Amino acid sequence: MYDINKLNSIRFDVDNIIYFDPIDFEAKHDADYIFITHNHDNHFDKNTILNLKNKYTKIIGPKDIYDSCTEMGFSKENILIVEPGMDYDLDYMDFRCVYAYNKDKKYHLKENVWVGYVIEIAGIIYYIAGDTDYLEENSNIICEVAMIPINGVYTMDATSAANFVNKIKPKVVVPVHYELDESAFDIFKENVDNKIEVKKCSKI
Repeated sequence: MYDINKLNSIRFDVDNIIYFDPIDFEAKHDADYIFITHNHDNHFDKNTILNLKNKYTKIIGPKDIYDSCTEMGFSKENILIVEPGMDYDLDYMDFRCVYAYNKDKKYHLKENVWVGYVIEIAGIIYYIAGDTDYLEENSNIICEVAMIPINGVYTMDATSAANFVNKIKPKVVVPVHYELDESAFDIFKENVDNKIEVKKCSKI
């Protein structure tokens, strides 16, 4: 149903083709929806987006991607600007945007109003966190599958991420964005409640 090729780059192949923060995909032009968490180049990769978009593709993301989306040829009707704390219904697809920021680092500032997504896809509620620390604002998220960054440089580290996951209690967690330290996966898994299934992707 989903594939993670690196970082937070996720592809869902369900009734629609849905991407989150796509990067390093060759030309497919198959995207129905592209969700962006924030405008850093490794999450908002314009070349990859152009490889995936077609004239029907809709792109969703925070306000600072808008001008780039119009430059890439997206019509105003196919751009949805979102912000944390808001619920959306797009083509019968329900999702909520939540906060994604660093508490004590400068990489992802709260005032940028960048987002994570809690979204139902094919009857399963996913939480795609984006680049974030463990935030109190997100401690009540309800999801079945959580995709959580654990690299500890630009996001929460493996231990903090495990504590966060134990708080929200998904059925399954898929750690992402730990390419700087392969050992982070082992630390993360050791600290996650054994009632929660930890899945490892073949690529990070």
